[in-house]
Amino acid sequence: ALAGMEVDERTAAIIQSIRLPRALLAVIAGMALAGAGAAFQGLFRNPLADPSLIGVSGGAALGAVFIIVLGSVLVGALPFLASPWLLPLAAFAGGLAATFAIQGLAQLQGHAATATLLLAGIAINALTGALTGLLVYISNDTQLRDFTFWSMGSLASGGWRAVTAAAIPILLALGVILTRARALDAMLLGEREALHLGVSVQRLKHVVMVAAALAVSSAVAFCGIIAFVGIVVPHVVRLIAGPDHRIVLPGSMLAGAALLLVADSFARVIVAPAELPIGLVTAAIGSPFFLWLLIRKRRGA
Repeated sequence: ALAGMEVDERTAAIIQSIRLPRALLAVIAGMALAGAGAAFQGLFRNPLADPSLIGVSGGAALGAVFIIVLGSVLVGALPFLASPWLLPLAAFAGGLAATFAIQGLAQLQGHAATATLLLAGIAINALTGALTGLLVYISNDTQLRDFTFWSMGSLASGGWRAVTAAAIPILLALGVILTRARALDAMLLGEREALHLGVSVQRLKHVVMVAAALAVSSAVAFCGIIAFVGIVVPHVVRLIAGPDHRIVLPGSMLAGAALLLVADSFARVIVAPAELPIGLVTAAIGSPFFLWLLIRKRRGA
């Protein structure tokens, strides 16, 4: 009886301290990535739009590699910065900084055209990629390995503190995005038509971009870069439910959460007792499906 009680207590401790917070982090991150992807696709009227397109992922990666490579020097100069939260905070700040930089570059007399935002995103992506490559070039073997594993994505940091820190900004941002569902429906008709329907197009762009960037930066900060969730999941939901953002946005969030939960379970089982980076699993699932979508669309055309 005592042995059985001990096993039950140990099992309960594993579930409460490791499995449950990790599962919740998967749900929250999946909602953030898929919800932001659906919002970007509706905002830009571009089915290929995802968080990486406007530099959020690139900026977060730059912040992370900066801390991995130069963090010891920074902490040596400023000891009060020493904290296990330094890397996720740097990734979070990098993602938001990239978004604000794109908005600043695209802004012209209070007006930011969609095409200009996309071009600014490509430019910022190229810049963050070059700076990330430079930092990787000067890194040592240990730092390079740390950044490589971080960039592949992982939910291993899913303790209760990480879940709480990620959940607050993500849920706040997704709530803001959900309230813009009707305005995003109007944007599907075109910016001029949306203006005639009473939508403040520029305000909508600012609000949706900042909210989506906040959600994605929070997810990337604690989970690393997880590919294809933000681009494939909204496609699937639109194929099933149609273009109405009152269905697409919450549907994408729920489907993204389910996909990341399944992918994380697969990542932990496939090479047990080791763990496969979850970004590799989502890429392996997403890329063939995305190719199938392209072939299906081409045949339909």
